[in-house]
Amino acid sequence: MQKIISIKNGVARHPSYRLKNPINLDIMAGESIAIVGENGSGKSMLIDILTEKHPILMTHVEYDFSPSKAKMVSDNIKHIQFRDSYGTSDSTYYYQQRWNQHDIDDTPTVQELLEDAIALAENGLKNELMLTDEDRRAINEERAALQEMLYRLFHLDELLDKRIILLSSGELRKFQLTKTLLTNPRVLIMDNPFIGLDVNARQQLYDLLKLLTSDVHLQVILVLSKTDDIPDFITHVVEMKEMEMLPKVSLSEWLSRQEPMPTQVLSDEKMQRILQLPLNPETNTQAEPGTQHVIDFKNVNIKYGERTILKDLNFTVMNGEHWALSGENGAGKSTLLSIVCADNPQAYANNIILFGHQRGTGESIWDIKKYIGSISPEMHRAYMKDIPAIEIVASGLSDSVGLYMRPKPEQMSICEFWMDIFGILKYRNTTFLKLSSGEQRLVLLARAFVKDPSLLILDEPLHGLDLKNRRMVKDIIETFCKRTNKTLIMVTHYESELPNNIDHRVFLRKMK
Repeated sequence: MQKIISIKNGVARHPSYRLKNPINLDIMAGESIAIVGENGSGKSMLIDILTEKHPILMTHVEYDFSPSKAKMVSDNIKHIQFRDSYGTSDSTYYYQQRWNQHDIDDTPTVQELLEDAIALAENGLKNELMLTDEDRRAINEERAALQEMLYRLFHLDELLDKRIILLSSGELRKFQLTKTLLTNPRVLIMDNPFIGLDVNARQQLYDLLKLLTSDVHLQVILVLSKTDDIPDFITHVVEMKEMEMLPKVSLSEWLSRQEPMPTQVLSDEKMQRILQLPLNPETNTQAEPGTQHVIDFKNVNIKYGERTILKDLNFTVMNGEHWALSGENGAGKSTLLSIVCADNPQAYANNIILFGHQRGTGESIWDIKKYIGSISPEMHRAYMKDIPAIEIVASGLSDSVGLYMRPKPEQMSICEFWMDIFGILKYRNTTFLKLSSGEQRLVLLARAFVKDPSLLILDEPLHGLDLKNRRMVKDIIETFCKRTNKTLIMVTHYESELPNNIDHRVFLRKMK
């Protein structure tokens, strides 16, 4: 039987970043693989070894990509990584860039980038000396049929004229997948492909992957942190555990070994420590619960060029309320939150009251931000500096993104307090980019809580977290919101991720 990828006694070369035992793994033709494991267990390193980004000693990875005509590993294996869901890793990106019209106009459209991807793939075919003209023609015809199917499935016609920076994280996933598939890979590796997608988009992606794995020569490898809904087209599971690769097993065998997740992961002792925290008078409203308008939008309209994102939106949140914000990908959820967080300049053209202050009447953005702790996909992408994790947490005390300073001695204890609550105190001096994406997410969550904010803005906060950490973070949010005057707005496409004390809901519909 054909071995697409084969490793025998592979040992990672770098002495500081290696798995505990040599790797022995065969991925056979027709298998669809899920690579699972807790945050920091070694999933990303295994992928780097499979794609030859991480060299191994004494042996090498063997490939058989037939019937693909392309010979290079980079042409046959495509990897859609965690950060790709937020766009490219452009070093010029900054946190508020998505909301500023001048910078938006300088970015390409979806159509331009997809056309570039197709042109690049076609040029690659011209350089394949082993291909006949008939082979090239057949491959291009297959690509054209696939393009038509993807555009129809993901409703990409509606996005073609949209600037890439304006795409929601869910829309970006559709774009990245389409762009990658149009290059005709033999093996497609995707990190957490379903996070950030609304219910309909998740089903569309599931149906597409199932179709592609059964009808064309495409090998799928999914790297999953959220393992409670592994798609049934997966045939085998490879589990990473504390930097060790366990033997490949069938999906049914792996599922039979799983134990139910406890209903509470956060310890009672940590819960009490959160509940007993004194309120920070500088970051908490002094009003009685339910008496102050934390947010008051009156007929708010947000447009970029000819595209309307929010139209005549009325939205009121009182202090102490806990809201779930939901809606389709591209409906404007992150745009709404960017206004609340004082990151969107269009707030000044609208009738908006935040914490009792009318926007545009002399208050600074820092007068608003001091009450808010937040996390979002855009924020995760903006943190690209390889500095100690505790300095990232400390940046939440001054609401800075991109400006870093060591915490003062009196601030160090509160940073360590929240890092301990989130189970990441051991990483206090580990630099940010050396952490896994899930560990990075926990650092940014600690940053959101560190100043004891009056208002928590949590936009897809559990992205990239394993099941245990998802449950732990949910416990932390629930406990924090039991304290006086703690207001919450949380975005998620998974109902099970919402804390139990949600008492209000709003659903945004995508403008047509």
